[in-house]
Order: sequence, then structure tokens, then C-alpha cells
Amino acid sequence: MPAELQSSSQGQTLILTLRNPERRNALDPVMYAAGIEALGVAERSADIRSVIITGTDGTFCAGGNLERLLANRQQDPAVQAESIEGLHHWIETIRTYPKPVIAAVEGAAAGAGFSLALACDMIVAARNAVFVMAYSNVALSPDGGASWSLVHGLSRHMAAEILMCGDRLGAERLYALGLVNRMTEPGSALDAALCLAQQLNARAPNALASIKELINDAPHATLTQQLDHERDHIVKNLHHPNAGVGIQAFLDKREPRYE
Repeated sequence: MPAELQSSSQGQTLILTLRNPERRNALDPVMYAAGIEALGVAERSADIRSVIITGTDGTFCAGGNLERLLANRQQDPAVQAESIEGLHHWIETIRTYPKPVIAAVEGAAAGAGFSLALACDMIVAARNAVFVMAYSNVALSPDGGASWSLVHGLSRHMAAEILMCGDRLGAERLYALGLVNRMTEPGSALDAALCLAQQLNARAPNALASIKELINDAPHATLTQQLDHERDHIVKNLHHPNAGVGIQAFLDKREPRYE
């Protein structure tokens, strides 16, 4: 069965499911292209307010297909570079996508699968989920933005340990480090992610888009620059119809309904 990225929806949440059962949901260029296309369609749809990325059969993603990587060693380096560019385009699309993206992780998230989870805005993981930056275990360096995500999310020393040692890390360890947002019982990661998505879906989409943009900008901005960005966003959002809805609902002690 060929690798594919299955797309479905539940309420206002798009669910993208990695499916490559013969290779524990290893990533494939077909998935990158499908993921970019699906997010593009969902971005233009007012009916979709959040996205969940998950895997089939109790596994999130085993990372890259090592047999394909081995075969690419016999090709011109440009062949592998093109493949990596496809993955990186998908990672950038997730990071800049204006709606919340949640990873629902069961089983293993290895190598580029771990990178993919880190690219999401939040991670919900089963207690028995295992995360591993497997690159150094096969004499490779990371891709998929792993070095960027870990250095921005952790201390330099912890990022170095995770990337260089290639140890298996449980969900509880990553929860303690602040990389996993919520833990759940095995088999319940998608349901828990849907509950989180429902909470986000009830909030004003324009405000969440601004928050995500501010989070993305913050590591590269000075305090003065970030204060300017915050000023511009809050002024823009104050004059959006949703602010009138939200403020009035708060004063009336009722739940708002945002557009």
C-alpha cells in the first residue's frame, strides 16, 4: 500500500493522518505535497479553524524511509536535496499557517516524525509515546527544523543531548521539559487533541492568527520591535468585529460566538 496523507474533518477541525503502514508511517514526498495542498485549502475555508496531524495504527511517524535514503546515496546529491526541500516547505507551511496545528502522537515519533510534531503549535501525546531524534544513530544530522525547534524550545545543552545522543524519550520527560502540552492514556491522543481543538475553535480566528504570528516573530525581534508588533496586532484586532462580540459577551456574562 503506497504512502498517503489522509484528510478528514470533524466539526471545524481538519484531521491529517499519516498512513504508511508497511513502514510505520514513514514520511514520503507524496505526504509533503498533500499536506501543503490540504493546508492551503483549509486556510481559505472559514469552516476549518484548526488542524490535527496524527498517524494510523498506533504510531505517529517513524521518520524518513531509510531504504529510500540508502538508494538516494547512489543518486546525485540534488535528488536528496529536492526531497528535503519538499519536507521543509511543509514544515514552513505548518509554522506560518494562521490557524492552530496540533500533533496527536501515539507510539513512536522518530527522526523527521519528531521534527514534524515539533513544527506544530501544540503536542498531545499518549503516556506511552516515544520520541527520538534518531539521526545521529545512523550517522546523519537533523532535518525538518529539529535543530531550530529544540534550540528555541530548550536550553542549548538539552537540545545538544537530544540531537547528539539519539536517546528514546518518553512523553512524560518531554512534558516535564515543556515540549508536550498534554498527556493522555494510550489510544486517546486524537480524542484529547480534538477536545483541545474544540477549545481553540471557540476563540476568535483572527486573534489566534495574530498570536501565532507574534510567537513566530518574537525570537527574532528586539523588545522594542515586539512591542510595536503587539501594538499593531491589538489595534487591528480591536477594530475587528469579533472584538465587539467578545467584549460585549464578557460584559453580559455569556459565551461569545465568533466569526
